[in-house]
Amino acid sequence: MKKGLVLLLAVLPFLFSRCSVNQQISQAKALGDCRYTIASADSVFLAGTDIREFRKIEDLNPARFPRLATGLLTRNVPLDARVNLDITNPTNKMAGINQLEYRVLLAGQELFNGFLNQRIEVPAGGGRTRVPIKLSTNAYQLLTDAKTRDAFTQLIQNLSGASGSKPSKLTIKIKPTLALGNKAINYPGYITIDQDVTNKILLGN
Repeated sequence: MKKGLVLLLAVLPFLFSRCSVNQQISQAKALGDCRYTIASADSVFLAGTDIREFRKIEDLNPARFPRLATGLLTRNVPLDARVNLDITNPTNKMAGINQLEYRVLLAGQELFNGFLNQRIEVPAGGGRTRVPIKLSTNAYQLLTDAKTRDAFTQLIQNLSGASGSKPSKLTIKIKPTLALGNKAINYPGYITIDQDVTNKILLGN
């Protein structure tokens, strides 16, 4: 009896660990089957200036905004934003993850990257969760490179709510991370979301 109890106590941590890993894998797979939508963006600043100040292309004039001019001279033009991502779970399983890596691309060029360290859960059966993601990057290269300048200027117009601007296509790549003891294991491949960003994004329409 005592030997059996000792054996059970020795095996229990392994069983709980394996159960935890299997649960994480199941929830991560369900996350891969979810639908993703950029619901809105707020707190968007370019070189410390509220993005709504740049509703016309001519507004991107360094002569009007000294901090933008300084950023271009020093090759450091901060772009900060918060994007609200809606995740809808059409499966019959709970979707969830404790940490994920993200990359945001514009015209094939990486715009933002980083990690989100927070528990995300999306209930089964059509449940929806909104996840705010804080983004920060140096936009100097995007503003000055001929390959990305037009696409980035268009994105600024859309984020500012400018009328008459064409939608900008953003690609978001998400890679969930599983916890196995003290080790982190990446989900195989990225979950990819392509979405057109319109001039109504600040309003969440």
